[in-house]
Amino acid sequence: MASVGIKKRGKVYQYQFEIAPVNGQRKWITKSGFKTKAEAEEEGNKAYTEYLNAGVPFKECKTSYTDYLDYWLNNYCKTNLKYNTIQAYKNIIEKHIIPKLGKYRLSTITSVRLNSYITEIVEENDFAPAYFKNILKVLKGSFRDACDIYGFIKYNPARDLRLPRFDKRREDVKHLYTQKEIDLILNKFADNDTFTCVFLTSCYTGMRTGEVCALTWNDIDFEKETINIEHNVYDKPKDDKGRWFIGTTKTETGTRKIHLSQTLKIALQNYKRKQDYLKKIYGKKYIYYHIENVTNQSGKVVEHRIVREELSNKDSERIDLIFTKENGLYLGTDITRTPFKIIHNELGIKKCRFYDLRGSYATKILNNGVEIRDVADLLGHKNIETTENFYISSTENSRKYATEIFDSISKSETINKIIEYKIDLE
Repeated sequence: MASVGIKKRGKVYQYQFEIAPVNGQRKWITKSGFKTKAEAEEEGNKAYTEYLNAGVPFKECKTSYTDYLDYWLNNYCKTNLKYNTIQAYKNIIEKHIIPKLGKYRLSTITSVRLNSYITEIVEENDFAPAYFKNILKVLKGSFRDACDIYGFIKYNPARDLRLPRFDKRREDVKHLYTQKEIDLILNKFADNDTFTCVFLTSCYTGMRTGEVCALTWNDIDFEKETINIEHNVYDKPKDDKGRWFIGTTKTETGTRKIHLSQTLKIALQNYKRKQDYLKKIYGKKYIYYHIENVTNQSGKVVEHRIVREELSNKDSERIDLIFTKENGLYLGTDITRTPFKIIHNELGIKKCRFYDLRGSYATKILNNGVEIRDVADLLGHKNIETTENFYISSTENSRKYATEIFDSISKSETINKIIEYKIDLE
């Protein structure tokens, strides 16, 4: 690169190149200390390229796709994506992309090779369609940014990449809960107040698992009969302060206010009454939690951690979590793990998930006259099918009507009995 000059200064070499003048004065960037002329030339060319790109570190075209993906995860994903999404991307990269494509140089991977790869992946595996779409999303996103943001490649080979069509495709695992199954589950766990109440909360609202488990009593307005959904919980590798963190909802539209049905209102009021009683019974042994800010190296708050009171710092704020064990112990979304093993193995309700309560809620209210736009708003979805997006509107009254519809079609003696949450004084 002619713009970079190399000189020998004693026993070492230095590079030098001219940069933009300041106040009419000529300026140079110079660095010395290189043992060989070739080393000085290589480092000088890198420094000059970085200067031309306004300080963005230079990445040579011979960079492997593996190294680039690591760079992409650290420079794009960590800044723009949620923690759980990043972990899902890492899993896809490590298990499915690096073994087949990682050894190639980023600049040599063509659209033909990517098309062959995605076809091989789909033919060799029996994943759910959504998982194949996520693999495609990682490929398209990483190459798009390599081309459009970082300028590492001139052409995006993944731009027109798509999944192949197949005669047979395994459907995503979805379970529509019947009223009989709901009653069976509630009867089985009649002595587990926390699980039955968290189950009913999801059942009657369609909230995401992390949203339900992030609820605090401040989010519930019994007078106005509303629930403010503003947070989501997620877990990270455990250390001496635990593993649970609280963040924003999955999407912008996930932050929403929904109406509290009469059945769920009674359940939560009685559950709170019993929880308040248990706090008095346990006294100082009851476990409380605080929200502790997590900062980066620059001192900016990047996460909010749920920490037991005795382990939290003095500046942290107490959080009044709803769904805890009798002694206040918070288990996050793990509160559903053991019960669902029993549901699968003992009750024989196979292939059902806690998350399927969300789909069951949407299906039931949709089949009973609630408009699809209202269903989408209740679930916190931004997009629905194109026609429905353009022709259906949503109002405050119609969303309230949706909660009343679900309440009326889901009544049972089992639920009425469970939500009493009686206090055993014996």
